[in-house]
Amino acid sequence: MKINFAELAHPTVDKAVIYLVGEDKKLSEEAQGLDKKANGLLSKAIANSNFTGKRGQYLSVNLAQGARADFAILAGIGAAKTIDATVLENIGGGVVPKLNSLRAVSASLVIEGAKIGAIAATEAAARIAHGAYLRSYNFDKYFTKKTVDEKPTLKSFTVTLTGAKNAVKSYADLSALAEGVVFTRNLVSEPANIINPETLAEQCKTLEKLGVDVEILGEEEMYKLGFGALLGVGQGSAIESQLVVMKWNGLGKNSKVAPVAFVGKGVTFDTGGISIKPAGGMEEMKWDMGGAGVVIGLMKALAGRNAKINAVGVVGLVENMPSGNAQRPGDVVTSYSGQTIEVLNTDAEGRLVLADALWYTQKHFKPKFIVDLATLTGAIIVALGTSRAGLFSNNDKLAEQIFTTGKKVGEEVWRLPLAEVYDKQINSDIADMQNIGKDREAGSITAAQFLQRFVNDVPWAHLDIAGVAWSKKDRDITPKGGTGYGVRLLNQLIADYYE
Repeated sequence: MKINFAELAHPTVDKAVIYLVGEDKKLSEEAQGLDKKANGLLSKAIANSNFTGKRGQYLSVNLAQGARADFAILAGIGAAKTIDATVLENIGGGVVPKLNSLRAVSASLVIEGAKIGAIAATEAAARIAHGAYLRSYNFDKYFTKKTVDEKPTLKSFTVTLTGAKNAVKSYADLSALAEGVVFTRNLVSEPANIINPETLAEQCKTLEKLGVDVEILGEEEMYKLGFGALLGVGQGSAIESQLVVMKWNGLGKNSKVAPVAFVGKGVTFDTGGISIKPAGGMEEMKWDMGGAGVVIGLMKALAGRNAKINAVGVVGLVENMPSGNAQRPGDVVTSYSGQTIEVLNTDAEGRLVLADALWYTQKHFKPKFIVDLATLTGAIIVALGTSRAGLFSNNDKLAEQIFTTGKKVGEEVWRLPLAEVYDKQINSDIADMQNIGKDREAGSITAAQFLQRFVNDVPWAHLDIAGVAWSKKDRDITPKGGTGYGVRLLNQLIADYYE
């Protein structure tokens, strides 16, 4: 969908026009003018409905012939004091399905005045457009028989205001961010016969055109380095495992400033290996590379907006398959760190991939901090559902920054504990550690304890995104499917605290 900004003095002609209405139900000056031309249809519609201007309410009005548009949509924005960037993005996102239901090809949203709440009109316009663009996402490349009536119609979304050129400037960084989110959504949505370790590594290479340095380590290189944990997971697959290192030097090629680092689990399909998963729902395991997808999308966003930061993204890419060469329960592997791991369950594979990727990252780049992301445990969904990611950290400052940023952008996290009592549960009888706890308790926590053994003293946070990487229902700015959760959170973390 194309995003446009236009001057309020020169309104575009569209199928539908959207007006923002607060809890006082008062129409703006522009809306009042349209109401008069339409013989009071807007005010009558409000009077004869349950529309109160509450946030999230929308009222569609079929306009009289000869009006500026065929339809008007009144979008509730709630009380002015409650309006922030996330509210505005959700309003932009929320109106998109309404427009598609009206079969609108183009639409314009009107902003009057210098501010919406406490937010400048130009910034508000950018935020609304950002939400609309993200909500318009539609992964439909494999449909061959969809009729015109089944496809979304909205092709153009215009925000009209005074100061359109400044809104364009405000939107530039958000546009780059949105492209990163969409890139992640596309990667996560692709089936596993299209996205595998090798083809996902190729997708990482496309970031080179944005100035990202990309290095790919294949199995031969990783074998020489001693990546026994990661390689063990992928040894049952006919497709070679990969480790991809992406570097964005936003402070210049010669900068000696330590980078911030992000590490992603990239299991492009997870059968569970020899500890095979039940058949029902196994098709969903194409998105077990969601953590890697977020890291890749984040690197695209940072490069796209020319972020003033040095950042490293490392993704371990494997396919976990059962075969005559697959890793067995009871195997002992030696990780890149030199620590040995007893593999009691081959379906607890993501932590093995991350173990080598984390150690490689802290050893070679000595970053300010590491954040890893992984669709790691089903237990986190039991604990937190699908509205928050699980947060684990060895650093209170970093944890608080992530928590605060998550609330700010609407990608929330909840911190869970790390402690010796949990760490003891992964001590093995025959190796340095085992890859699952001694019982079923605290599964997400013991997984995080496992990862902590591979970061040394580097400030580190682990985001278990198993419940939020994929959505089974539409949300304000996220249609069902791959969400791209984490790209916006981590981009904002960098912007607020590290640029």
